[in-house]
Amino acid sequence: MKRHSHADRNAPVSTGRRWQIVVVFGAILLTLASSAVIAVGTVARRVVTPARTRVRESDVLAIDAENATITLGANPETSLPGRYGLFYGEPERYLRLGDVLHSTGAAVTRKLETAADGLPTSGPATFSGWYFSRPEELGIGFRNIDVPTPAGNAPAWLFPAEEDTGRWVVIVHGRGTTRSECLRAVPVWREAGYSAFLVSYRNDGDAPPSADGLYGLGETEWNDVDAALDVAVAHGATDVVLMGWSMGGTIAVQTSLRSSHTALLRGVVLDSPVLDWARVLEFQADAGRIPVPLRLAAITAISSPWGRVLTGLDSAVDLCGLDVISRACELTLPILVLHSDDDGFVPSSGSHDLAAARPDIVTFSPFTGAGHTKLWNYDEGRWTSAIREWAATLS
Repeated sequence: MKRHSHADRNAPVSTGRRWQIVVVFGAILLTLASSAVIAVGTVARRVVTPARTRVRESDVLAIDAENATITLGANPETSLPGRYGLFYGEPERYLRLGDVLHSTGAAVTRKLETAADGLPTSGPATFSGWYFSRPEELGIGFRNIDVPTPAGNAPAWLFPAEEDTGRWVVIVHGRGTTRSECLRAVPVWREAGYSAFLVSYRNDGDAPPSADGLYGLGETEWNDVDAALDVAVAHGATDVVLMGWSMGGTIAVQTSLRSSHTALLRGVVLDSPVLDWARVLEFQADAGRIPVPLRLAAITAISSPWGRVLTGLDSAVDLCGLDVISRACELTLPILVLHSDDDGFVPSSGSHDLAAARPDIVTFSPFTGAGHTKLWNYDEGRWTSAIREWAATLS
């Protein structure tokens, strides 16, 4: 029998065989395309989806109830000086932590300012900058008020000033947290003669969810803060300062630009603010080593109508409209910005750029070593003085 030669191997492929090859390669390309779409959708949806559980990034190594101390595994947050908090145990409790008493390369011992009876002596925990977790802990009179928002009644805490001056500060918490984050700010504002109004907004776990149950990154949430301004006016507010942490900073600035109450507003205070979402998402993508094409596609999906099928958003987020630096010329109110240059979540470059773009209205107080939204904890005296002195210029 004649052997097949090399020339025989190069003989024309039959029509049936050719279609088999086309189908196989088509299936491979479709699989790759589907995988890419799924990856883009996963990254994009992660940005707009509220966290349902806390990340347990810290470890309790020991609790000494007799000496009121707690020892934690050392990491950049648990080693910070100042006063903080800890979510720990099942059921979860919130523990207030004092300053560092002793530190080694592997462990940090801090003062324990909350009774720890019944808690396990070791286990995973979540380190927090709240310090105060409930309004009662401030020892200041407050009222529970419902704010009628487009999404439904959103609960808020009102800490009236000792004397009714008509001056209010409406304080907005950040992404993935609640209004408890803002309790730290109440004392300094009341000392300055302001009633402090700590509000909630859609999808934060306190306020009702929106129809899609997803964050608008400030694009939709500002409506809830504007509704809070309606309530403030109804309760006698005549001069209002907006204050926001992190994404709450985005919300506060958007409220100042879009609110129907602009004549009421006197200034804006921003702690670790998101001023340009594209910059923040790029920064976090670098930290998470997300490939450039994937991150750019995810950002485009969030901001484009076609991306709604991937993100689940009812409407696309106008990321360009949320870019405060590019819209700096539109800002008119005095602004105080507090930001740490080692912020691991929101780069301080945006705050520096805003201050450079509008030195006429922006007062910038940069910190070093405080991380994200923990400036009060890290240096309470400096943080408080910055707000007190800035507020005095509004009088």
